[in-house]
Amino acid sequence: MSATKQVTTTMVGTEPAGPRPDGRRTDYHETLKTLSEASVHRHFDAFLDIPWDDPAYAVRADDERWILPREDVLGRHPWYLALPKEEQVRIGLYRQANINKVGLQFEQVLIAGLMQHAFRLRNGDPEFRYSTHEATEECHHTQMFQEFVNRSGVDVPGAPRLFRLAFPFIPLAAAWVPAAFFIGVLAGEEPIDHLQKAVLRSGAQAHPLLQRIMQIHVAEEARHIGFAHRFLQHHVPRLNRVRRALLSLLFPLIMRWLCDVIMVPGREARRGMGIPRSVAREVWWRDPESRKTLRDFFADVRMLAESLDLMNPASRVLWRMCRIDGRPSRFRSEPASAAS
Repeated sequence: MSATKQVTTTMVGTEPAGPRPDGRRTDYHETLKTLSEASVHRHFDAFLDIPWDDPAYAVRADDERWILPREDVLGRHPWYLALPKEEQVRIGLYRQANINKVGLQFEQVLIAGLMQHAFRLRNGDPEFRYSTHEATEECHHTQMFQEFVNRSGVDVPGAPRLFRLAFPFIPLAAAWVPAAFFIGVLAGEEPIDHLQKAVLRSGAQAHPLLQRIMQIHVAEEARHIGFAHRFLQHHVPRLNRVRRALLSLLFPLIMRWLCDVIMVPGREARRGMGIPRSVAREVWWRDPESRKTLRDFFADVRMLAESLDLMNPASRVLWRMCRIDGRPSRFRSEPASAAS
């Protein structure tokens, strides 16, 4: 996990204060250079850095390590805890495989969007190099996630049907409304990053294959999330007042929609796991503990929205209506226990 800490530390900085557009640009470009160099010297390969054929990493359908941890809202719900152990294992493996499938589908949208964005960049723009580095890393993530799904033996659908149907159109936002697109990037990446960090920090006895996938994903997502933060810090202040006002309203709506895409299993997946509708409604996100988890996912982006002056009376109402309001983080990746 030292790689995670190292990469995260690189990205914690903020734009310098004061009316210095040239200074901000230089600082931003230096950050992109640092990120690009980090991608060259510290990266992972889906098939070199995971010992897929090691017997200790084999996926067995009866392995009790697939039982969901308490960090997953389903894993701590009384309905799940009351099930026979064999059923907990079956549902746990299905849930993990489906989360990986959703992850790779989201990464495919992100890759397509990064290419839309990079296509329009001018010669010499350092965003091009980092964007393509990130796309390369995300390609390895899709291979890693799909290989896990294949070895699970579970034919999971992944994201809800509406998201899958919208797939060809979402990346176009990166070309026409890049700020909204990178807000969407954070909306998809922050919740799963929050969950994976919580599981890794807890020391729960996870299956070694799943644990290795999470370690790699968390380490590289530190760069990707950091880039999205810095992209917005650099570009949003340059938008006119009307566009910033619209963006402030879109911010919580995008966050909540894509969080549900990533974290809430769609109808097909719920049917595959056998989760009753009443239980699903309670787990996502009606009971008090799950509501707190939902709010905790977005402490970092609330901090970002505050720093960008995208929190105003109207937008705060939407944050509350979406049930993702609350105190912002004091620093990036602040543990939920410290923030509460």
